[in-house]
Amino acid sequence: MLLSDIASRRITPTGVDGYQNEPIRSTKEAHLPKQCFGKSHVPLSPAVRAGDFVYVSGQVPVGSDGLVVKGGIAEQAEQVLQNVKAALALAGCTMDDVVKTTVWLEDARDFGAFNTVYARHFPNDPPARTTVESRLMIDIKIEIEAVAYRPV
Repeated sequence: MLLSDIASRRITPTGVDGYQNEPIRSTKEAHLPKQCFGKSHVPLSPAVRAGDFVYVSGQVPVGSDGLVVKGGIAEQAEQVLQNVKAALALAGCTMDDVVKTTVWLEDARDFGAFNTVYARHFPNDPPARTTVESRLMIDIKIEIEAVAYRPV
């Protein structure tokens, strides 16, 4: 078989008979453009839809006044999750659509208090989650990003 033949054909299993050559069929799929939602004072979009998935940028505990909320991990976690909810809403999603979150805690000792707040926002069928301890970019206790699935 010539290399040009290999490039234009797919080898597919046929069961006990071995393999059979089958021509590749070109299917033209509809391409859905990336959609960005919301604005930020830094170079990012709060939410981006790519096909059936919505990606929410890391949300921090900043209130509507643009200031970091006062208080400890419980107050900051609550604000962050409210910000996640608001970013999801920009793209037509809810917390029920979230399939994965990534959480950064400034101090692992805050995990219990954070987890209590988090559980209230995902009472049924919570998403997959990764939680790590990390230094954060500003003086905050928590940051959360999310991925949601909502077919278009």
